[in-house]
Parts: sequence; structure tokens; C-alpha cells
Amino acid sequence: MDAILQFLIDWGYWGLFLGSFIAGSVLPFSSEAVLAACVGPLGLDPVISIAAATAGNVSGGMTCYWMGHLGNMEWIEKYFHVKKEKMDRAEKFVHGRGAWMAFFAFIPILGSAISIVLGMMRANIWIVILAMTIGKVLRYALLVWGVLEASALMK
Repeated sequence: MDAILQFLIDWGYWGLFLGSFIAGSVLPFSSEAVLAACVGPLGLDPVISIAAATAGNVSGGMTCYWMGHLGNMEWIEKYFHVKKEKMDRAEKFVHGRGAWMAFFAFIPILGSAISIVLGMMRANIWIVILAMTIGKVLRYALLVWGVLEASALMK
């Protein structure tokens, strides 16, 4: 895992996009570690880093939405290893609230299931994209702010 993380960090913004895409999909990965390394030690531009991480993570989340849109729970469990229990929890969380619940797609473990459930519900794709983007931008902005504050304290 360290080699993959280092590879993504070495690729800068593109590595950040790719790592965030992976983390936004059903694969377990920490886009936060790549973002923190890019903004902290590498000193990449914080705004461009937030944009790259958000674009990658929303793209990964929309991949989950598309998987849900296919609507085959058997495939989702078999090929993407998303368990029925996780989907049931996400469905209870989203039920009756609609596409705006995509805001919470940044939640670890449950976020991909939320996106899949929204796809299965055929939630309005434009609201899903908007809400998901807002949630992920806020999460990444908070992380970058924390990294920059911690860096300033170290000086």
C-alpha cells in the first residue's frame, strides 16, 4: 500500500485525482493521505489540490451511482463486494430524503453504499452530482485547512 501511495503522490495532481477516484468507488483507499501529502510536504496548490481530489472522488461516487442504476443486487454483491447489510443501512439512511442525501457520500464505508442506493432509486442525477460535490469539497477543504494549520505550527 505504501508503494501505491508513494506512486500517486509522485504523480501530483493526476495522482491525487486517481487516488480520489479509487477512494470514491467501492475500493478501500485513503484519498485523504494522498491529499495531505500533496498539500503538506509537496507544497502543491491547495485550491487545485481540492479541485483534483473532488473531481476524482465525485467521479468515483458517480461510478457507484451508475452501478446502482444497473439495479442488479446480485452483481453488486458478487463483483463489487458491497454487502446487502451495508446496502440496507444506506437505504434506511436515504429513504424518503432523496437525491440531496448524496451530500453524505463522503462518509467512510457507508458513502459508496449511499451512492449505489441513490442509483438504484433513480435519484435525480444532477442533484446527486451537486450534493455529492458540495459534501466532498467541504470535507477536502477542512482537511487541507487542518494540514496547513498543522504545517504552520511546525514552523
